[in-house]
Amino acid sequence: MASLELAGSRSERRRGLLGRDGIDGAILLKPARRVHTVGMRFPIDVAHLDSDMRVLHTTTMNRHRIGRHIRGARSIVEAESGSFERWGLKVGDELTVRE
Repeated sequence: MASLELAGSRSERRRGLLGRDGIDGAILLKPARRVHTVGMRFPIDVAHLDSDMRVLHTTTMNRHRIGRHIRGARSIVEAESGSFERWGLKVGDELTVRE
């Protein structure tokens, strides 16, 4: 389990993790279909989720990259590189957001 920030507004999604030196936990961009790391200060783990919050695809993106579109993705979770491995997050997992 990890803490999660929600980036629900257009400006919050556009900003994402830009300008930060790191994140404790993760950020959920909803809705979102693809991301970039242009201007990022650190590499990130990216999980593309379907409408049921099931993980469709995971990848690690280095700085200054443009992510690809993943068919069926409706939202995205971003975390510091290495977080998904530590958490055991993998394709097929269904995520739950608790308040």
